[in-house]
Amino acid sequence: MQPQTNGGGQQRSADVPKKMEEEEEEDADVQDKKPSGLTDLEKLGRNMYFKSEPRRIDYILAWSTEGKPEKLAHSKEARAVFEENLEKEGLKLERDEKEGAEIHYLKVHAPYEVLTRYAEILKVRMPVKKSMDLDKIQQKYAKLETILIKMEGGGFKRQVVTPMKAVSTRLWDTMTDITKKLFTPFQLDPNVVKPIKRRFNVAYSRDKEYLFDIPEDKDTYFDNATRNRIVNFILRRKPFSREKEKAYSFGINKMIADGHYTDAYPLHEGHWKPGSADNERKLLFDHWANWRNCFKIQPLDHVRGYFGEKIAIYFAWLGFYMLMLIPASIIGLLVFIYGCAISGNSYPANEVCDESKNFTMCPLCDYQCPYWKLSAACSHARASRIFDNNATVFFAIFMSFWGTLFLEFWKRKQAALQFKWDLTDFVTEEQPPRPEFLAKLEHITTYKEHPITGIKEPHLPFWRRRFPIYLMSWTAMLFLAFLAIVAVVGVIAYRISTLAALQVLTRDTPVTNSTFIASTAELVYQNASLVTTVTAACINLLIIVILNFIYNRLAFWLTDMECLRTQKEYDDSITLKLFSLQFVNYYSSIIYIAFVKGRMVGRPGKYATLFGGRQEECEAGGCLIELCIQLAIIMTGKQLIVNNIVEILIPKIIKWIKRRIWPETQEQKMSKSPWEKDYKLQPAETTSLFYEYLEMVLQFGFLTLFVAAFPLGPLFALINNILEIRFDAVKFTTELRRPMAERIPDIGVWYSVLYGISRIAVISNAFIIALTSDFIPRLVYTMAYSPDGSLEGYVDHTLAVFNTSDFEEAKRPVFEGSEIVETCRYRDFRNPPDSDDPYEYSQMYWHVLAARFAFVVVFENVIVVITGLIAWLIPDVPAKLKLHIRREAYMSNEIIIKTELMRAQGEQVGEADIERIIQDENQRYRSNELGSMELVHRRSASPPNDKEKDNIV
Repeated sequence: MQPQTNGGGQQRSADVPKKMEEEEEEDADVQDKKPSGLTDLEKLGRNMYFKSEPRRIDYILAWSTEGKPEKLAHSKEARAVFEENLEKEGLKLERDEKEGAEIHYLKVHAPYEVLTRYAEILKVRMPVKKSMDLDKIQQKYAKLETILIKMEGGGFKRQVVTPMKAVSTRLWDTMTDITKKLFTPFQLDPNVVKPIKRRFNVAYSRDKEYLFDIPEDKDTYFDNATRNRIVNFILRRKPFSREKEKAYSFGINKMIADGHYTDAYPLHEGHWKPGSADNERKLLFDHWANWRNCFKIQPLDHVRGYFGEKIAIYFAWLGFYMLMLIPASIIGLLVFIYGCAISGNSYPANEVCDESKNFTMCPLCDYQCPYWKLSAACSHARASRIFDNNATVFFAIFMSFWGTLFLEFWKRKQAALQFKWDLTDFVTEEQPPRPEFLAKLEHITTYKEHPITGIKEPHLPFWRRRFPIYLMSWTAMLFLAFLAIVAVVGVIAYRISTLAALQVLTRDTPVTNSTFIASTAELVYQNASLVTTVTAACINLLIIVILNFIYNRLAFWLTDMECLRTQKEYDDSITLKLFSLQFVNYYSSIIYIAFVKGRMVGRPGKYATLFGGRQEECEAGGCLIELCIQLAIIMTGKQLIVNNIVEILIPKIIKWIKRRIWPETQEQKMSKSPWEKDYKLQPAETTSLFYEYLEMVLQFGFLTLFVAAFPLGPLFALINNILEIRFDAVKFTTELRRPMAERIPDIGVWYSVLYGISRIAVISNAFIIALTSDFIPRLVYTMAYSPDGSLEGYVDHTLAVFNTSDFEEAKRPVFEGSEIVETCRYRDFRNPPDSDDPYEYSQMYWHVLAARFAFVVVFENVIVVITGLIAWLIPDVPAKLKLHIRREAYMSNEIIIKTELMRAQGEQVGEADIERIIQDENQRYRSNELGSMELVHRRSASPPNDKEKDNIV
């Protein structure tokens, strides 16, 4: 039997009036708003049925009619075999082959019989009859409790009363009600976006259909996501070759890779633009993707029903991450405000800005740079004090706890979603070989039987074929990582040379009567450090973007070379490569400033050199302010600017250019079928969510690894994520073809990555506070060296003295007036030139060093122990949910056992029988506990107290 064919490829549902059947064939989909308004046909919504019969379209297969005749003939033969196998499986097909069209389409429909057969095979969980719904059963019996009352003549009797809740339970319920009221403004209108309540679901079985809530119209029993998933499962398994030696020539993915089809996708259920007929896609756009709802809670159940669990889990995780950023943003903002408040009246900043102190600093470069006054770094010192204060330590500790709480509470949230979406007993399906794997090994003569499927597949010997590829791949990875480090060295060279040039600028500025030139030169000189830091960070961001583009291309190329068998192996490999490369690319410059810069500089007269030049020094205010600027520019620039340009602006520009080059009239748009319009959308690739996860994980790294230097990071991340959710929602609802509804139980390998980052973050923040900030030196000074326990005199104590006569002639400043400077100061803890050990490390240096390492050890161990205790105290699955899962599994088994026994005895099982079984089981459940209580009180001859009454369930 051949697929039914029609030239125009237009569908009409059975409920479309006959008058409209006879009108000119046009789709009811609305692609653009018409100035004259919408027609009656357009208001009916998108028709998603075969033209010949009222069969719903579950999948679309598209193929091109252009190409070489030999290739087209081969593809036609493969499609014929494939479609024949689909029909043997029971699927219904109908072609849309418009004359002269570049793309032809095949519409696929799965009848009820096929859906039930594969629902049983795939163990699809379906809702049972409403009489079996455990939530309703619990609501029915929740208000009634049985207690024991002692009678006058002795003994007890049962009495049904309204239960008295414990004080802790009432307190928890009150807090829950208050929380719900606080979140009421952020809830969607339940009358518009109707909540989807969880039904009691069990694995579908055709032998037990009496248990399931099957409507009269059986085609509506399976939702569209389930239908699409079942059809996709069939498409991935059917062969397209009759040759037995090509047993691996099967599946729609292999056919697309071989060019027999260009794509396969389910249809969107309607249009999203204003005026279109109501549909699930429009509902998601209006109440999820629309910007007016950017502060509303996401309708995750609707997202899951339309796009599937894989995409819904991502948005659930992103929404939960955004929610957890709120307290971190508030605390970070308070820390920033506190820093601003104390920056103007702190002793160290005031001493730096006090010109009467007359601290003459040693030159910043050899020979050409002049001596300079410490007061020139006044603004830098005050700005540094905003981020380098005692509150920074508190915020670092808080964020360490926050990272652990975020991951632990997400596991609980994930467990609740798994229960609600029937993912608790999810079983991973055995994946077939990737089409690209089979295509690359098509000429391999060595075959090996797969231990699971038993199919002979091409085999690559490990040591002769795979090991050299792996060695080449990871050698290339090391080289690519080395490129990022080279780029950091280049930026370091830029900073050193630019700072020296700006310092020389003032000295070499010719004497002029122009006030503007003089004031500009003075302004540049005073802010030379800030200008150098900001411009270097911007250049570094540009290099990161360029390397990011290179890394993406090369990582996929290297992974393709490895010839990995399954999609999961491929995804895990590309995840490891890209995350490793991105980690080095984004964090290397930040790690350099945080832990390397200014550590091995040396001293005046004996500076440590690298490639013949002096190494970078920290500024007068310390390296923490430079780390803050670098982090702010890379983090905000990468996420708020670069990502939004790539994800939003560039696609819109491309779309605008296409419309200008290939304009379409309204009639041309309206004449296109829904599958033609969906085909013009961007394909929903398997890597779509990969990049979204990668972006958020990198952001999580910025927040946790270096949060001590940038307390405003969580706030910027929160703003970015509010935008990110809507950008991604718009992309999935309006710009991408509808993806296949995949089922996954969790966020996969990304949780392990997040956990690893959170552990590394404890060490990172400990070293930032100990080495990069001045917290430890200030603490040591106030406790051991300050006369009055304050920070007065701290700056003078941290500046060592150098005798300018000890300069080498080749490195001595030569500008006019330099000969009158006898001593200069530099940041270090060293002995003065007139001591017994001139220029050696002073006693305070060793005190500070010991305190720094002691702080790191104490900080790490305390945080690790407390976070480990928190993780242990917070169960992955809430106790009530765990009990509910076990109770539901037990009840479903008991119902099935008893109903099957009734059927074996020749009895008819109806809804009343199921209701009776449930009532008996609940009564038995309560009687067992009440019997235990009665026995106890008979022995004690005293009635149960109020607490015992509350505990009787």
